[in-house]
Amino acid sequence: MRITMIGSGYVGLVSGACFADFGHEICCVDKDASKIDRLLAGKMPIYEPGLEQLVGRNVAAGRLRFTTDLREGIDGADAIFIAVGTPSRRGDGHADLSYVYAAAKEIGEAITGYTVIVTKSTVPVGTGDEVERIIRAANPEAAFGVVSNPEFLREGAAIEDFKRPDRIVIGSEDSRATEVMRQVYRPLSLNAAPILVTGRRTAELIKYAGNAFLATKITFINEIADLCEKVGADVQDVSRGIGLDNRIGKKFLHAGPGYGGSCFPKDTLALLKTSQDYDAPQRIVEAVVAVNDNRKRAMGRKIIAAMGGEVRGKTVAVLGLTFKPNTDDMRDSPAISVIQTLQDAGATVKAYDPEGHEQARPMLPDIQYCEGPYQAIEGADALAIVTEWDAFRALDFARVKSLLKSPVLVDLRNIYNREEVEAAGFSYTGIGR
Repeated sequence: MRITMIGSGYVGLVSGACFADFGHEICCVDKDASKIDRLLAGKMPIYEPGLEQLVGRNVAAGRLRFTTDLREGIDGADAIFIAVGTPSRRGDGHADLSYVYAAAKEIGEAITGYTVIVTKSTVPVGTGDEVERIIRAANPEAAFGVVSNPEFLREGAAIEDFKRPDRIVIGSEDSRATEVMRQVYRPLSLNAAPILVTGRRTAELIKYAGNAFLATKITFINEIADLCEKVGADVQDVSRGIGLDNRIGKKFLHAGPGYGGSCFPKDTLALLKTSQDYDAPQRIVEAVVAVNDNRKRAMGRKIIAAMGGEVRGKTVAVLGLTFKPNTDDMRDSPAISVIQTLQDAGATVKAYDPEGHEQARPMLPDIQYCEGPYQAIEGADALAIVTEWDAFRALDFARVKSLLKSPVLVDLRNIYNREEVEAAGFSYTGIGR
């Protein structure tokens, strides 16, 4: 099939490359000429394991191409996926749908023949209705269907998630459009990926409800971690103990400095704004958002407490800047609030992240960026692990101790065993342990 992806960011590029790998003909469209130039030169605008190789293979095979010309990109397409950004709108927190609606208008002006327009971007309930109205207004004679097909990709594991999904959700009011979508995803039938066909508004809400639930699990275990510290329990054992219950499950029960990234912060906020518009308060989600926001700066204060309560004039080595490992995404990363809290208290920060420096510099301009973990550690008064990159899981404790001014290790991801660290002569602070 011929498929067009409007937007060549994280979702559009990964989805387009994976669809091309299935054998579809894919054109990725983006208004950002510099991004398209980079892609044409084989350079990825984002870091995602395996993506460069996947894109290169399918470009070479002639199944994947890039353009800034929307009309050229959608010519002859069976399905057009809208995969543009929906950031939180400044001022009120609602999802900014201007990019979605602009794409819909351009699509409406350009389509010929029956076309399925697919909203892949994360959008509030009712957005598909407005997309349909915009296209109809732009082209009253057009034959088309509008479908919601939310994405469920984890940064750092997106290719695997796309090719072996837990489920595929198709929100459609049009049987013809539904059948086109089944053909789009037919290559996944061998993986027995379940396809859930729902109404369009239901599909839109599934995405928000899913992210809000996962954010709730993270926030729940983080608060349990705080209780563990007060009563002398170990949150990792608590997590295992409750996670072995199949009704709960073990995923998203790892205590840490709070959630961040491109999805959970903006999607929980957008869900709250939708609930206010429809007078259906989501009080659990309200608490989740508030607790998570407060937690990030609390982790900075945790580091300060581990250093004796005073950090003015001292240096902290921070390992990990991105909101999670295996990505360069800095959006709402806990590291931002942690570092700002340290700086507000008078500390100097040296930091290292395997992939995040380029994205971090505009957000954190006043820190020293280092070329490796040991360079960051050298001469620091304490070490804080903020993101659990594999590169930080086997540090040479003897070397770390020799480089630090004082042997203080604050492990905000619980990647080390307390007894092992303390046996190496460190003062150890973890989360909920």
